[in-house]
Amino acid sequence: MNAIISASELASDLAGENPPVLLDVRWQHQGSQPAAYEEGHIPSAVFVDLDADLAGPAGSGGRHPLPDLDHFGAVMRAAGVSPDRDVVVYDGGQNWAAARLWWMLRWTGHTSVRVLDGGLALWTGPLERGAGQSPRPGSFEPAPNSTDFLYADSAAALARSGLLLDARAAERYRGEVEPIDKVAGHIPGAVSAPTTENVAADGRFKPAAELAARFEALGVSRAGEVGVYCGSGVSGAHEVLALAVAGIPAALYVGSWSQWSADGSRPVATGPDPQ
Repeated sequence: MNAIISASELASDLAGENPPVLLDVRWQHQGSQPAAYEEGHIPSAVFVDLDADLAGPAGSGGRHPLPDLDHFGAVMRAAGVSPDRDVVVYDGGQNWAAARLWWMLRWTGHTSVRVLDGGLALWTGPLERGAGQSPRPGSFEPAPNSTDFLYADSAAALARSGLLLDARAAERYRGEVEPIDKVAGHIPGAVSAPTTENVAADGRFKPAAELAARFEALGVSRAGEVGVYCGSGVSGAHEVLALAVAGIPAALYVGSWSQWSADGSRPVATGPDPQ
């Protein structure tokens, strides 16, 4: 199944006999946006809070570590998610938050999840206001796999043995600026690959062939295994999604730079080269 779905395809699916579970995960760096959901959301969508439901408390695991999986499973079931029912996720348009939920569902065993390409910004259908209705509970039980997940040590190893992509802005990778974390730079051996270069001006992903060519130029064909990190495991999920659109499987280092840089024993590289 494709990793993304267009607004027109979603409208058709929602009007069909077996509509997908629809999850609204609007979020910005300032936090989750339940008020925006109540002001207008795609009919039948259920709001999911990234900070409360897709991440645990900030700490040694980074700014957006994994949540308690029992809690995550309960939230997904309450939203109507079941293993045998398609799921579509969207956010306000950047698709970073939507990609985080897409990745979490895929990592925990759901095989039929797509992201609305371009997010709510490209939806031209009706919107509904208010808190929404509670759907019939689903039966999804998270069953994580090890293939899609990286720890700090495995990310460091992959930067040497395969390809580790840094999805942050290039100036953060080079260590010229660091607006959020205490230390500037990148994981030694990682390759700069800003996730913003995976999308067109309207927020939709570039064509699969164009994405494949981009990742080929970054070294995917020579790598074998591919991993991604960012600042805190949100925009990195968007890069994993872009790789999936291009037909390239990749793992995510959820702790990302916020975890790596907080540990003074870990090396830090600066400049334009992986080192």
